[in-house]
Amino acid sequence: MGCRVILHPLAEDDLFSIYEFIAQDSPTRAIAFSRKIRSHCFSLETMPERGTLRERLGSGIRIVIIEGKVSVIYRIEDDVVNILRIFYAGQNIPDNLAERPENPE
Repeated sequence: MGCRVILHPLAEDDLFSIYEFIAQDSPTRAIAFSRKIRSHCFSLETMPERGTLRERLGSGIRIVIIEGKVSVIYRIEDDVVNILRIFYAGQNIPDNLAERPENPE
């Protein structure tokens, strides 16, 4: 059995912001792309180690890139994949990821 995936509230906010940005041009495309991002996040329940380890951002932080446009920042803790943030296009990843966000559970 795979890991359980949890989207941190900040990641949910990020996903909604991405949706709003794309929806300015095409609501239909925004819905489809948001679903694709969410699906990719939840696919981390199997083989979550596939993301690139980025220890400079914090202990155990990993990043996967979706379609060269979206960076999904996460940490694996026991059998849980915590999606911490989701960044779109050229957004800078803040250095404050080194601080551990509260567990949303």
